[in-house]
Amino acid sequence: MLLSYDAEAEFNGEDGYEETWALCADAEGLFGDPPPPARGTYELLGCSPEGELSIALARARAEGSAPLGTLALEALDKKGERVGVWLWQLDDVRVLGDRPCARDLSLRDITVEASESEDNASDYPQCPPLSPGYRILSAEEVPWGTCKDLAHVRYEAELTEPPLRLLGCSPRGALQTALNAGEEDLGHAKVLRLDAHGRTVQPAVEGELTAWIPSARGRGLIDLTLEPWSERPPNAASEVWDLWWQGRPSEPSLWARCSPEGRDFWLGTARDNRVHGEPDDPPGVTYHLDGRHIIDERGFFCALGEAVNGPGGYFGWGLDALKDCLCGRWGAEPPFTLVWHDADVARSCLGVTPYTGYRPLTFEELLAFLAEKRVDVRLD
Repeated sequence: MLLSYDAEAEFNGEDGYEETWALCADAEGLFGDPPPPARGTYELLGCSPEGELSIALARARAEGSAPLGTLALEALDKKGERVGVWLWQLDDVRVLGDRPCARDLSLRDITVEASESEDNASDYPQCPPLSPGYRILSAEEVPWGTCKDLAHVRYEAELTEPPLRLLGCSPRGALQTALNAGEEDLGHAKVLRLDAHGRTVQPAVEGELTAWIPSARGRGLIDLTLEPWSERPPNAASEVWDLWWQGRPSEPSLWARCSPEGRDFWLGTARDNRVHGEPDDPPGVTYHLDGRHIIDERGFFCALGEAVNGPGGYFGWGLDALKDCLCGRWGAEPPFTLVWHDADVARSCLGVTPYTGYRPLTFEELLAFLAEKRVDVRLD
């Protein structure tokens, strides 16, 4: 379904501003995983390396390059003190080599390849006048030396995403009026994913309608081109939405058919489709957790949502969200009992496979958290 979109009205929480503009039979280019952060080549000018940076530099000289991890730059004032509270970071750094610094032969110019951190407060670190430069730190702020300046040499070319094409659309409302008038500006729109019964499963993408042509799918139908400004649903959304095609699942453990990324998206879909306003079960209820498919942290939360709220149910997608759910209005109120069937599967698997930049929860950590929140877990 294609809806009109008004960002200001949505931000202000206004009701009734959305108008149905079209029902569309299909979409091309709807899914797309976010591209990896653009990598660039940087030069740390006038360096006096220490610690892990010095070790990585020696390895790069011997092997051609060396991984370093996250490198942070701390801008210094003229007294050598940190400027502000923010560090400027480069992620997934690889040291490529070095050469003598032209300004001071006792120092080195070090070339690295890296991605700029999404947490950076600015596009480029700035030092005030008369500053001695930067202090180089690890992500944990362990000193790795100093440098006089940073030079950005080049970026990798960013990939251009194709537009989204909505096929076999039946226009109506203001969109039909704009088409009849031959207007070039068709407006901003939001795409929703519907199930087989015409009910909304989830919002998909927002963007600007830029073109249309008559559709080969039938008389009076059109194909629309939309340039997204929001992120597209990941490729994993396709497998989840297929399982929700007939509406909220009635069969248990359908989430177990999904890839790890699909289980991640399943949790968001379950949250978006939870029934609001129903009373919680009273304290003291016993819930049964099917542990046969809990091989990672995502799987635990998929199974927990199902144990509390039935197939397709939601009860948190991380510890912070679970803590909120345990406060009430999400289906269950502690204290309650959770019978964890086939718990040995999770005991063997949880916390084993690391995520990039994140250590997953272990089986023991989950048990400790639940016990602290007055959930009596009985392992079966």
